[in-house]
Amino acid sequence: MSCHGGFSLDQATRRSWYNPEAILADLKEGMTFVDVGSSEGFFSLLAAKKVGPNGRVYAVDVDAHAIERLQSKADAEGFSNIVAAIGRAEDTVFCHGCADMVFFSMDLHDFEDPAQVLSNAYKMLKPSGRLVDLDWKKIPMEFGPPERIRFSEEKVEELLKAAGFQVESKKEAGPYHYVITGVPV
Repeated sequence: MSCHGGFSLDQATRRSWYNPEAILADLKEGMTFVDVGSSEGFFSLLAAKKVGPNGRVYAVDVDAHAIERLQSKADAEGFSNIVAAIGRAEDTVFCHGCADMVFFSMDLHDFEDPAQVLSNAYKMLKPSGRLVDLDWKKIPMEFGPPERIRFSEEKVEELLKAAGFQVESKKEAGPYHYVITGVPV
């Protein structure tokens, strides 16, 4: 799998950049997780393990091949708790008020209409749920998306507030990423 600039986003590379288990630390057995822009399911598969057979993982991506690979990986690992769908995040609401966590992994800047995507996330979250955005820092680097299209932490905060979220926390997630968590107001 590759990302902007053709740089590999394999598991070893990702794990050298940030700790995925720490990012999903609040995800527990029986919870519902929505992975928006899931690609091949790096976080979806980890979430499926964490939420267990009584939990549910919803994954959406516009790339049909990525969703097929995610489903193949889920089948190979014996996960029956993943619902993977091909679709635009702007058009996707899996459920209303069902999700404990709606998750974005380095892709909020990629959506045609991020405000609509966040509005959909708000609809899917339980009142006690959390939106978690892992994103690229807006700094020069030799890989990842071009700096000009990345969202700064301040831009993500603005988008979250406009969509009805309160920023609960902002954290560093290694040298290239940050995590912003929002809660519905």
